Amino acid sequence: MVGPATIKKKQIFIQHEFEKLEFLSPSALRNLRSARGLCAADRSFLSGAWMIAAMKTLLAWMLLASAALLAGCATLDERQRQWIFQPSDRSWGRGEEAARGMEDVWINFRSAETGQPVRLHGLWSPHERFAADARAPVLLYLHGARFNVLGSALRARRMQELGFSVLVIDYRGFGKSSHTLPSESLAYEDARAAWDWLGRQHPERPRFIFGHSLGGAIAIELAAQVPDEAGTLVEGTFTSIPDVVASYKWGWLPVGPLITQRFDAVRRVPQIGSPLLVVHGSEDRTIQPELGRSLFEAATGPKRFELVEGGSHHNTNAVGQPQYRLALAELFGLR
Repeated sequence: MVGPATIKKKQIFIQHEFEKLEFLSPSALRNLRSARGLCAADRSFLSGAWMIAAMKTLLAWMLLASAALLAGCATLDERQRQWIFQPSDRSWGRGEEAARGMEDVWINFRSAETGQPVRLHGLWSPHERFAADARAPVLLYLHGARFNVLGSALRARRMQELGFSVLVIDYRGFGKSSHTLPSESLAYEDARAAWDWLGRQHPERPRFIFGHSLGGAIAIELAAQVPDEAGTLVEGTFTSIPDVVASYKWGWLPVGPLITQRFDAVRRVPQIGSPLLVVHGSEDRTIQPELGRSLFEAATGPKRFELVEGGSHHNTNAVGQPQYRLALAELFGLR
């Protein structure tokens, strides 16, 4: 039995370790110092943080795991889900402008995991040749952390410029979709529901899957599940969450087994049955390009890797439009 004095020592040690971590904000440190106990420190102070800060903080908070368990704190999984997804219903000015003219889409289904009814919100934007060409491709866009469909609308428009009619959806917990804390398994279920809906709406058209960042791991899982995708595209994506954590400054810490939201895309990518395009920006500081390259190397089917020089985690599909066009033509035969 671990006594209060031992737990207190662990808390003091971990607080000192936190203060060494350069990525923690002053407000985060204030929250930590004001906590009266380990479980009280388990508060959501990452609201509105960027993914890179969330991933680094996930690593830091893993230092708390042992002591948290000793103190009876049972919310480690919930906090990981919050940190990794950073679900948002906020709007972005340029996103609202980009979304103007897109059609609202509602996808209703009953969750096999929770047994509860689910309503997903999406935005649909047909390409200019959609009505005239019965074989014009459609694309399911799966966004990453923090940015909902409005925040992703500008990037979705760029995919539309490449020739796709695009459906971008919000997972549960984002935007106008059902309000619940998202998780890895729920996001997979949401992506599959959107894919099936798109197939029912456009059964004769070639369907493609696209995922950005965290959405890329969801896209890999979906492509491994379904037999009817024409192709899979991922940008700024990784091999797994433990690998992302390991790529940061404190990544040598043995926290991998404590991560519950693993998004193990590298294990699933060999099971994809369609051509795979992996795109990564050379200046991506959130997800290192080496992780994208490793994901590409693990794929066993037709594949292509595009490193976009000067591309960051957020602008690669703008900077790399010419490379996208060439890759789509040569790998998928799209023009």
